[in-house]
Amino acid sequence: MKKVSVIFGTRPEAIKLCPLVLALQEDPQFEAHVCATGQHREMLDQVLQVFGVTPDVDLALMQDNQTLASLTSRAITAIDGYIVDYEPDLVLVQGDTTTVFTAALAAFYHRIPVGHVEAGLRTWNKFSPYPEEINRVLASHIADYHFAPTCWAQQNLLKEGVQAERIYVTGNTVIDALYIAVDKVRKLRPQITELSAGLLNSSIDQRLVLITGHRRESFGHGFECICRAIATLAEKFADTEFVYPVHLNPNVREPVFRLLGHRKNIRLIEPLDYLSFVALMDRSTLVLTDSGGVQEEAPSLGKPVLVMRDTTERPEAVEAGTVKLVGTDVRQIIDTVSQLLTDTDAYGRMAQAVNPYGDGKATGRILAACRRFLNGRGGNT
Repeated sequence: MKKVSVIFGTRPEAIKLCPLVLALQEDPQFEAHVCATGQHREMLDQVLQVFGVTPDVDLALMQDNQTLASLTSRAITAIDGYIVDYEPDLVLVQGDTTTVFTAALAAFYHRIPVGHVEAGLRTWNKFSPYPEEINRVLASHIADYHFAPTCWAQQNLLKEGVQAERIYVTGNTVIDALYIAVDKVRKLRPQITELSAGLLNSSIDQRLVLITGHRRESFGHGFECICRAIATLAEKFADTEFVYPVHLNPNVREPVFRLLGHRKNIRLIEPLDYLSFVALMDRSTLVLTDSGGVQEEAPSLGKPVLVMRDTTERPEAVEAGTVKLVGTDVRQIIDTVSQLLTDTDAYGRMAQAVNPYGDGKATGRILAACRRFLNGRGGNT
């Protein structure tokens, strides 16, 4: 039996890795071991409860007002100790967080193979997103096996010199997780105490714009612009509800509550657990976000996504027509949202476009690849 350690620290990582954890636990060829770094705390715990995953080890690294440098140093030391204790045959990480980079580096120091889920995403700008672009590039140069969600991601890895036989195009596990969650919320709609039950009723005609925002590169002027655009849209479309689960980071909350806190049809609510967020996304008319995962999830629900960033490591969605980049430019945000709320043809083109991120079967493909190389049958040939 091969020992596989799955290491994650944030809510997005947990969402995308929990389907894989569950599959590993059911497979008699593997001994699955889950290590949570606790890079995010409450938001991570909520996701684990949804999927019924309990970490075998929780490093509890989260500290108030932690810097990237302090988190990185604490993470690599803690993960190093965990790896010494558990001695896995394979370490699996996902995405582009500090946890991903430090876990990959710690495993490398012990000559333990690393599998990187959602490998090959690139913007080619090391400060956008920051620090995620550098985290995932460094992880790619450490990893032994690369689970690319799309052919575009595969090509990025090939250009960087990764051997073709070590790359597996699998689709994105976020779609696997989304299908599990959607099935749950459509059977039993979660209650969001800060919103009326009527607003969550999918049978009513009232439009709902769902907003999320948290990127470091937008702190300051960028968030000021985002908030001014949302305020203008709320005034222009008084019959539309704008719902914004506000990230806990003070750099986000200060401008958001200052500029949007007294608008009648803007609902500023606390961050949502995963199922509640999926239910709200399922109910929404369109999504305005800077999140990477939402760019992948919302199109599977037929929701147009406007990305408040100047670059995206997910250009497949832009090419497919499910996503548009609007940056943090006030006029561009206003004009693009206005078009989608008034032009049914423009809305339909985005809502009906095919999601390029997979069919919900990525977990099975990753599991098959793990069996192959852990059993000594070589790479992706």
